[in-house]
Amino acid sequence: MADRVTLITGASAGIGAHLARIFAANDHRVVLVARRAERLSALADEIVNAGGAPPIVIACDLERPDSCDIIAADLATQNVEVDYVVNNAGFGLVGPAHELDREQQLAITDVNVRALTDLSLRFCDSIIRHGGGILNVASIAGYLPGPYMAVYYASKAYVLSFTEALHQELSHKGVKVTVLCPGPVPTEFQERAGVVPGLDSRLLNRSAEAVALAGYRGLMAGRRVVLPSIPMRVIPFLLRFAPRWIVLGAAGTIQNKGAPSV
Repeated sequence: MADRVTLITGASAGIGAHLARIFAANDHRVVLVARRAERLSALADEIVNAGGAPPIVIACDLERPDSCDIIAADLATQNVEVDYVVNNAGFGLVGPAHELDREQQLAITDVNVRALTDLSLRFCDSIIRHGGGILNVASIAGYLPGPYMAVYYASKAYVLSFTEALHQELSHKGVKVTVLCPGPVPTEFQERAGVVPGLDSRLLNRSAEAVALAGYRGLMAGRRVVLPSIPMRVIPFLLRFAPRWIVLGAAGTIQNKGAPSV
């Protein structure tokens, strides 16, 4: 009988690394996927030393169009079946969309949208068979437009919509599907994106570990959406009453000042 595994992308740092630790501590054998092999190996050793099952390490750049094929082929050789998928990998860039590098912005959609969609759907048969689940990491950004991070915000709106739809479609099959929507989190994401932490970051900030734990608990509870703090839960509620032009202007002002993505 094939071992069951939990596939986690973006597992080399930040929220993804903490998700890997949490799943492993709860008796999941994890598959660690990210670009940096040395970091994945170090995390795998840490998990084993803590008493977890030996992880499978797949060093793979999700910007590659064949990345999901590479992951699936590797898992096939390991004689394992996926029962949980955690799509955590993602990145963004700050700046006017017409000035930022076009190829880099397309790479955002490759990772945040294409790879996430592929991995969410590719393993559905085994997820359904084992009564597992899917956890997709979006952002509070998915609830509003984001001038000066236009592609990133749009990608997270897709993740939010797509995951909520999957939740509705698969819940009657015994599959848990949850979207995690954090605000600013102090991780390498901000450095790669080129953001500068501001007042909103200080007000809304939560640690990567706390966000990961909220996501894990929400998934296991079968929740549709996890907003991992009270302020995070207030923002989508308030946005219902604000005219779109006001939201658009406020978001543009914040992002244009170099404040962090949320």
